[in-house]
Amino acid sequence: MSIGPQSLQSRRAWQLAAAQHGIVTRGQLIAIGFKPTAIKHRIARRRLHPVSRGIYAVGRPQLTREGHWMAAVLSCGEQAVLSHSSAAALWNISAEQEPGTTEVSVPVEVARKRPGIVVHRRAALLAEDVTHRDRVPVTTPLRTIVDLAACLKRERLERAVNEADKRDLIDVRALPGAVGSRPQAPGIAVLRELLDRHTFTLTDSELEQRFLPLVRGAGLPMPQTGPTVNGFKVDFYWPELGLVVETDGLRYHRTPAQQSADRRRDQAHAANGLATLRFTYAQVRFEPDDVVTTLSAVAERLRAGK
Repeated sequence: MSIGPQSLQSRRAWQLAAAQHGIVTRGQLIAIGFKPTAIKHRIARRRLHPVSRGIYAVGRPQLTREGHWMAAVLSCGEQAVLSHSSAAALWNISAEQEPGTTEVSVPVEVARKRPGIVVHRRAALLAEDVTHRDRVPVTTPLRTIVDLAACLKRERLERAVNEADKRDLIDVRALPGAVGSRPQAPGIAVLRELLDRHTFTLTDSELEQRFLPLVRGAGLPMPQTGPTVNGFKVDFYWPELGLVVETDGLRYHRTPAQQSADRRRDQAHAANGLATLRFTYAQVRFEPDDVVTTLSAVAERLRAGK
């Protein structure tokens, strides 16, 4: 459905809407040559569909998820950006967004209130904190994680950091330095504390506490914990199965030196007829069903080969 005759203004409006997930603002329409009466006429003809004050969907009222986010950002002014839980949803690192609510950040001097929009007025949103994803202005993954740290419980925050690492949106190894160089903000202290715990490496006791129930779930006998096998200290060992299980602190991003050491360990075990499984911390904590399934399948194969 056309916004009107194929005039220069109409073509510009369509181009603008295409770049903004079907959304245009009243100010943008005025800037490209539409008179207030022309805008009113197109609303009456259902060529423009009001979404909120001064915000219109072009052609049809239905909006995508990104269209709703774009509408919320545009309704809050030129310097507004998607942030907090809505930014996390756009980056696909957290699903904690309240249904029907969009979170947007604006400069502290901007006073905006919009139904269904949580507006955060901020004095310290740096240029390096802002980017675009799918053409939507949004806080960067790092800034988004800092914002989440102020409102999520520790385990959910940890899950978001792991997910951002999994998607290569952040480098967990560089994250402590990046956080340490930033101005104080709500959530910084919580995030520092989380990162200071050896980048999610479990202690022996924590590891056993989380991993051993998965062993029982897979129907395996209890393993030896922390023994030395083939000259290397291992996390878990089943001598009757010939199985070693190691856990890695980071989900990804192990350094070349760590990877080389891991290979030497695995090769030593293989040379002595042992099978080695490696699970990441994130798998043990957040994907236990997959760990159980893998343990069970490998154990069954090893038993069959005896």
